[in-house]
Amino acid sequence: MSKNQDECEIVIVETSDLHGALLPIRYADNGPAELGLAKIATLVRAERARGGNVIFVDNGDLIQGTPLAYHHARLDPEPTDPMVTALGALGCDAAVVGNHEFNYGMGVLRKAMRESPFPWLSATVVDAATGEPAFGRPYIVKETDEGVKVGILGLTTPYIPNWEQPEHIAGLSFVDAVEAARRWVPVLREREGADVVVISYHGGFERDLESGEPTEPLTGENQGYQLCTEVPGIDVLLTGHQHRQIAGASVGGVTVVQPGTAGAALGKVSLRLVREDGKWHIAEKSSQLVSVEGAEPDRELLALVEPYEAKTQKWLDTPMGRLQGDMRVTDPMKVRLRDNALIEFINRVQMEVSGAEISNTALFDNVSPGFPPDITMRHIVANYIYPNTLKVIRITGQDIRDALEKSAEYFALDASGEIVVNPSFLAPKPQHYNYDMWEGIEYKLNVSRPAGQRVVQLTFRGQPLDPAAEYDVVMNNYRAGGGGNYFMFQGKQVVRDIPTDVAELIANYILEKGTIEAAVDGNWEVVTD
Repeated sequence: MSKNQDECEIVIVETSDLHGALLPIRYADNGPAELGLAKIATLVRAERARGGNVIFVDNGDLIQGTPLAYHHARLDPEPTDPMVTALGALGCDAAVVGNHEFNYGMGVLRKAMRESPFPWLSATVVDAATGEPAFGRPYIVKETDEGVKVGILGLTTPYIPNWEQPEHIAGLSFVDAVEAARRWVPVLREREGADVVVISYHGGFERDLESGEPTEPLTGENQGYQLCTEVPGIDVLLTGHQHRQIAGASVGGVTVVQPGTAGAALGKVSLRLVREDGKWHIAEKSSQLVSVEGAEPDRELLALVEPYEAKTQKWLDTPMGRLQGDMRVTDPMKVRLRDNALIEFINRVQMEVSGAEISNTALFDNVSPGFPPDITMRHIVANYIYPNTLKVIRITGQDIRDALEKSAEYFALDASGEIVVNPSFLAPKPQHYNYDMWEGIEYKLNVSRPAGQRVVQLTFRGQPLDPAAEYDVVMNNYRAGGGGNYFMFQGKQVVRDIPTDVAELIANYILEKGTIEAAVDGNWEVVTD
């Protein structure tokens, strides 16, 4: 509570990149995990129990990412979206549109918005015809009992067209985040009379917070540093998208925070304001992260999600087929260094479904378990975690070489000459999904050579790949659009578009075959000599 009528304390709590994580479990095996909105709920209720002014914002990438979210969006969409249900029960004040909100198409997103008792904000996602915010409200203003006005502006990374299916974002345009902030921050200050201006930005930082040196290509995907240093009038910047944990920092006098992913921590910004000459001023501000480790999941949210979870678990335990051989992942690095059965299987499915002779895919993270002898839907979605679809694009042999060189940047050598992951693929955000492995061509990468010169062997059907020749290659829609800075794929002719989720394609393939076999043809490897 405020000490007197001329002082005011405000706490802003933030979730971001929850990615459908409601329960504190790992769906691959239902083991316990220190994450999820049910645990976050306990922390939010504890903040409110202390009294005073608490504002709760979700910063995007809410409705996609777990089997529970997938099952609702694809298989059981009639009930209210489970993540929306949970945030509504928690009294969420606003949600920001994230890039993954579009993954299931505009119909699913619009449904979630209609069902939300809170507004969705984005000043950067605009109607292509009018240039005005596509979802109605770019900002909200919350007023405390003491009369302090807090303006909250929502921004979404404008890089979405580089990843998303065009039909999922039809009729939309994406405005530069800095330009949008320059337009709307003065509106909050001057027209709305906001005493505090908060930007909730589904994007991250493109530069080191202390030195200002670039930490990634300056594509416009992450403009957090630029927002802090080039747009006057911002007090607090809530961020996300990069899945980083950032607190206790400020850039250009702007207090910043980022709470990681999947509800492992709650972002918290504390403000103390004083009133002088009839106006409120921020006297102190700070940010911190509150870990969910050890927190008990909120019973109300557990009860709300139980009907969704029961259906999801039943679906996950649906038998798909059997495996002969070994497709387990015991060492992710070994999977990425030499042709292996799991990656070859996924590529073979993509090739058979699409008719393409060449395919690429990735081991998306380091917790993919591979397949056991008896395969259920649980094992499929534990390995193929994104709702990607497939595209066959026509590219040149030079494009293939350039893409392999891009993938080869994933590796570095440590002081002893051992192959390790390039630090740029680990920070500021793990990007294991941006290293591709190919089938249908034969290649060798020598990572002792300089980046850009690591493809030392590249053939197709036993003959050197012709740089000028054209080849039809199947890959997921994210990569086909140039996602992960694979710019050589952007704007290429789409020969075939397969709109079914890859996880569903894999499930159908296994169901049809009944039994699959682990096979490796040894068409690629990564070496140091």
